Amino acid sequence: MRKETLPALTGLRCFAALNIVFFHFSNPKWFGPFAPIIDNGFTSVSFFLLLSGYILAYNYTDRARKGQLKSGSFWIARFSRLYPVYLLALAISLGMLVDEWHVRSHAQFAWGVVLTPLLLQGWHPWLSTFWNTPAWTMCTEAFFYMIFPFVVVWKRPKRLWPLVALLLGLWALGMVCPSLYMWLHPDGVVHADRYTEGFWIRALKFTPPPHIPAFLFGIALADLDALIPRAARRRLLFGALGMCGIYAILYYGDKMPYPMMHDGLMMPLFALAILGLAGHNLLARFFGFAPFAIVGQSSYSLYILHFNMWNLLHKYHVVARLHLTRYDPWLSYSILIGAAMLVTYYSEKPCQNWIRKHIKL
Repeated sequence: MRKETLPALTGLRCFAALNIVFFHFSNPKWFGPFAPIIDNGFTSVSFFLLLSGYILAYNYTDRARKGQLKSGSFWIARFSRLYPVYLLALAISLGMLVDEWHVRSHAQFAWGVVLTPLLLQGWHPWLSTFWNTPAWTMCTEAFFYMIFPFVVVWKRPKRLWPLVALLLGLWALGMVCPSLYMWLHPDGVVHADRYTEGFWIRALKFTPPPHIPAFLFGIALADLDALIPRAARRRLLFGALGMCGIYAILYYGDKMPYPMMHDGLMMPLFALAILGLAGHNLLARFFGFAPFAIVGQSSYSLYILHFNMWNLLHKYHVVARLHLTRYDPWLSYSILIGAAMLVTYYSEKPCQNWIRKHIKL
């Protein structure tokens, strides 16, 4: 039986992806009261990683419990979704390898060229952002896809409070690595921030292991979600609390411990927002608005393409040559969104269908 679609969560993906674009390429002050959200846009990546666990569990848990989830078929389905656009993003970014050549040692460059197409660069902190900066998350996602068929069949509580206890435990587990970093100062920096550069802060931010608790949290969250009726009024309260809590944390983001802002601190607030938007209420209707959901369906393409595409647009002065500079950066944002939607509908989906039809495990 096909699960009910959750358009509000798709719409929220639209805002999360745009937030990452604005974080990389905007002045947060342009956005007035939303400036704290933009200024801490890196937290949207943490949201995506947690949401990944939730969506996978939402769609596959029932099949897994009935013994109907075949690992090979699952991996092909996820590979067909992830890899074609990932490879396209690398292909259109080949020129970036020239920049990598000039800032890397020859050994690092060689390893980066080998590991990045294999979705393995994220396991090396110094190579995690090689070639396409946001692509480290795809390495993490690929790892999550590999382990999902095994972890989704683990026995989990079926009653409310034991599930809440499990979620709290995973939240605490998610704060272990950031806490250790803040306690031990392995990079020699007492108060790390987004500009801190060191092996261990990069390992905390960009390698898969520290993000595992968030993924498992998302899986357990789907179990909790299944216990709450879609039309339950408390879902609106959950959503409102989650959204307000996220805004409050981000508003005081410069006063928060930076290592904790990656997954750990935000997990319960993301959970409340997801529970709220997975219901039938006013908040869900707003985020499920069709234009938001349409862009949200292209959020992966927008995320994986935006960084290098923006750099290419401005490296070759595309907007200036069109004599449309007065409309920038909003024109550039529109180009990125349009390109992502075209890639989604004319590359990602056709490739996905072809792979699923012709490749079997």
